[in-house]
Amino acid sequence: MNNKEVIISGLHIDLTAALKNLVVEKTDKLFQHQERIIRMRVELEYNLNKGNGKSEEFIAKGHIEINGAPMIVSVASDDLYKSIDQMVLKLDRKLRRRSRLHRVKRKQPHEVDIPAQLPKVHAA
Repeated sequence: MNNKEVIISGLHIDLTAALKNLVVEKTDKLFQHQERIIRMRVELEYNLNKGNGKSEEFIAKGHIEINGAPMIVSVASDDLYKSIDQMVLKLDRKLRRRSRLHRVKRKQPHEVDIPAQLPKVHAA
């Protein structure tokens, strides 16, 4: 993990070494797509909804700190591993879209419109 920082935290979940290794392995491909990622936080959460029917819900939240606006994604499902996979896919799509938009902006420069009248300068 050279130069890559992944912070993993759990809420109402015991984080095992295998679970931490799985998250690091899945998020490693995000670092391969974008080398400017400063830090990534992954929060895994377990909710037991005590409504009419008891349903378990696992929530995976991903926060990527990158130059510019941070990327935040949250996915909830009935399986923890499924939530982690979908979170990584969403973050991957966001990173690719950001990269594609950055390339499009760079290739299509536009003229700068200055609304004020500038005084003319005469060379002496």
